Amino acid sequence: MEYLHSLEFIVRDYECDMQGVVNNAVYQNYLEHARHEYLQAEGINFAEMTAKGINLVVVRAELDYRDSLQNNDAFVVKSNLTRLSRVRFQFTQDIYRLSDNKLMLQALVTGTSINQRGRPFVPEALERLFT
Repeated sequence: MEYLHSLEFIVRDYECDMQGVVNNAVYQNYLEHARHEYLQAEGINFAEMTAKGINLVVVRAELDYRDSLQNNDAFVVKSNLTRLSRVRFQFTQDIYRLSDNKLMLQALVTGTSINQRGRPFVPEALERLFT
C-alpha cells in the first residue's frame, strides 16, 4: 500500500508497561501525533483552527494490535486520509517496526470537524485534501 504520510518514532522506556511492552493506550498517542504532523505538513494547524472556532474531533477509533513494540524499538506510523461522507473523514494508519518491517498495529480513525455552532462540517482547508 502507498501512504500519504509517514513519521518515525522510537519507543521510550516510560511508554512500556510491567510486561515490558508498549502499553496499549500509548499507541493512540502515536497515531494522534502522526495525524497532527500529517495535517501540519498539509498546512492545517490545529491551534489556528481552534482559534477560528473549528474543532477537529475523533468520533471512532478501531485498533487491531498485531504484535507488541518494546523499549527502544524504532518504528514508523504510516497514514492515509480518505473521505467517508459529506462530514466525515477517515485515517487509515499502520505501525511498522523498522528493524524487520513487521506490521505491529492497524488502525481506522474516523473524524469530523465541528463548527462554532456545534455542527459537523468539513472546513475548506481540509476539503482541499480530498480533491
